[in-house]
Amino acid sequence: MAFADCPLWTVACALTDRGRGVRDVCEWDGGRVAGRLVVGEVRVQEVVRGDGRRAYTIVLPGGEVHRMADGFLRACEGGTDRTYAYLLVDHLRWLEFEGLSPESVMLRDLQRYMAAVGAEFAGPFGRPWREGKRPYGQSSLETAAACLKGFYLYQGSRGVHSELAEEFKQHRLPTKADRRRAFLGHTLMQLPVNPLTPARVVRRRHPKMPPEGARQRLVQTRLAARDRLAVTWLADGGFRIGELCGLHLVDLHLREGAACGECRSPHVHICHRETNPNRSRAKTKHPWAVEAGTVRGGLIRRASPAMIHTYFEYMTTEYPRGAAHGMLLVQLHGPHRGQPWATAGARGMLRRAGAQLELGRIRPHSFRHGFATGVLDASGGNTVIARDAGGWASATTVDEVYGHVDVHDPAFVAALNHVWEEQA
Repeated sequence: MAFADCPLWTVACALTDRGRGVRDVCEWDGGRVAGRLVVGEVRVQEVVRGDGRRAYTIVLPGGEVHRMADGFLRACEGGTDRTYAYLLVDHLRWLEFEGLSPESVMLRDLQRYMAAVGAEFAGPFGRPWREGKRPYGQSSLETAAACLKGFYLYQGSRGVHSELAEEFKQHRLPTKADRRRAFLGHTLMQLPVNPLTPARVVRRRHPKMPPEGARQRLVQTRLAARDRLAVTWLADGGFRIGELCGLHLVDLHLREGAACGECRSPHVHICHRETNPNRSRAKTKHPWAVEAGTVRGGLIRRASPAMIHTYFEYMTTEYPRGAAHGMLLVQLHGPHRGQPWATAGARGMLRRAGAQLELGRIRPHSFRHGFATGVLDASGGNTVIARDAGGWASATTVDEVYGHVDVHDPAFVAALNHVWEEQA
């Protein structure tokens, strides 16, 4: 089946592949679109549905849709289909590289593939794969394992290679943590397990914080009110860049006692939308709805006085009148002036500002790290408060990533001095 036979989908961009370093880059801020064709290989294709939603499928070298992969990706949610498409296309290329196919591959082969992309494996895993590229991290390995299990279970449900699908139907006994997390956890007898999932390795990571004094210098030197708003909201709200660029004006309840009734203080509703014109979207997918013109639900994030101040400064000086899209952040220059500001434009602004001020590379996510660390310190190490303030799914994640003792903390220094004095 070729794309010409798909009346519901319209091809939106060139055939591209992020998994092999070739990608379509769309920078709305300057109106520049760059991309490279991928010819003669299995590749990912972005398509646009009639309602404006974007979906992803996998295309064979001849231009035909990979039927099994396409059926699997159609069953995935928006956002998940994109992630799974680029992971799955790398796997399909590896199968071709190894002379295998989805219909003939065995579980041992899949374990070798996981080893080839970075998982630990007891035994040889064949010829090197992804040479010159960094191996997958723990999170990517877990996502790849979930993708492969889902794909081969889907294939087995269609009557193809059902023997492999049966090997994925393994179970284990639940732990105490599993029972605590589950509703009616005391009744759990077994849980499904993925034989491809690597062993969980908890590494105490030290997140990259923004340069010292970066916020103050950026706010003082940026001429555009929009840029000052972006820096302030990233620092005070702990927003992910996709969440910030995906905000609509109706999501902002910046006054006491807003009509939604879900938070008495000024706040923001972070809502996952698939049809944003700048292609920004929130990572989390909390249910939300518009009732009587008021947004309810989503992920609620408190707004600081500084956030409210920069909002009104921006809206009264730079925001275009009659913007039909209704999004918060817009482009200020170029042929697309007044159109929604994409994440690439926000990242570029911070990158250029960091170079001009000699602060080094500034990434939007570093402000989220700084926000989490500040909340965790101010709350006395309470990971639940930090989790809810920043919208993390688990307090365990907050503890693993941000739960580090400051080696210059007076209490830490005093404890070390006390031990050293006793041993002297």
